[in-house]
Amino acid sequence: MTNSKLVPEAKNGLNKFKQEVANEMGVPFKDYNGELTSKQCGSVGGEMVKRMVHQYESKL
Repeated sequence: MTNSKLVPEAKNGLNKFKQEVANEMGVPFKDYNGELTSKQCGSVGGEMVKRMVHQYESKL
């Protein structure tokens, strides 16, 4: 499998969504996040997936 993005245009939208979720959770995301714990980063990613699944299920 190649490292290419399936929908390159979605990158900006996902980055914006990630920043919104991080802000709501009080996680200080920046361009460089090396000082954050894996728990902090994982909690943001988990919440993003939770919200995306909820949004998809609500459309069914």
